[in-house]
Amino acid sequence: METTFRDPVVATAGSADPAAPLVVLLHGRGSNEREILGLADRLPAGPAYAAVRAPIAEGGGYAWFANRGIGRPVAESLSSTMSWFRTWLDAVAPGGRPVVLVGFSGGAAFAGGLLLAAPARFAGTAILYGTLPFDAGVPATPGRLAGAPVFVAHGEQDRVIPAELLARTWQYLLTESGAAAHSRRDPGGHGITGRTLAELGAWIDGLAAA
Repeated sequence: METTFRDPVVATAGSADPAAPLVVLLHGRGSNEREILGLADRLPAGPAYAAVRAPIAEGGGYAWFANRGIGRPVAESLSSTMSWFRTWLDAVAPGGRPVVLVGFSGGAAFAGGLLLAAPARFAGTAILYGTLPFDAGVPATPGRLAGAPVFVAHGEQDRVIPAELLARTWQYLLTESGAAAHSRRDPGGHGITGRTLAELGAWIDGLAAA
């Protein structure tokens, strides 16, 4: 299994101030950093936005970890890619710079892994249309995310992520984890809607005001 990766490829938008809050956009499996960077145009002005390319080439795009099934990361792979990501993040966002993670689909699982591994590291984490990486080497114990700001959005007709993983993620984030969770259920499927983006933007604004 690959454990050595190239330096991250990063696309940026928004503020160029190195002290500005940093919103990191994490794309879905098989996608790339350029596709998800488009979200920045519809999110609040003020933060810096960085869309990071996942380190594993897959199917014409990129992935955050090896899978043992949809939404089920291989623990060793997730550990390796999270370590790679944290090396980049610690260089661009040293202590004191707020960091917000926004992950979609496979990027949501990766963002969830980062959050569960180090809840105090992030000013907020958005889990969009995806699952947390359960049973993949990161702790998902009761109270693990006590007080951590989390935005979670699911599509009621999502047929990409297994239903049991979506339900488990929803239940954990809204109850057992202790997170300060903002939740949204879309009537659609596996895709970010305009309404969700509007609520996400307001949530990000609220983090800055807190």
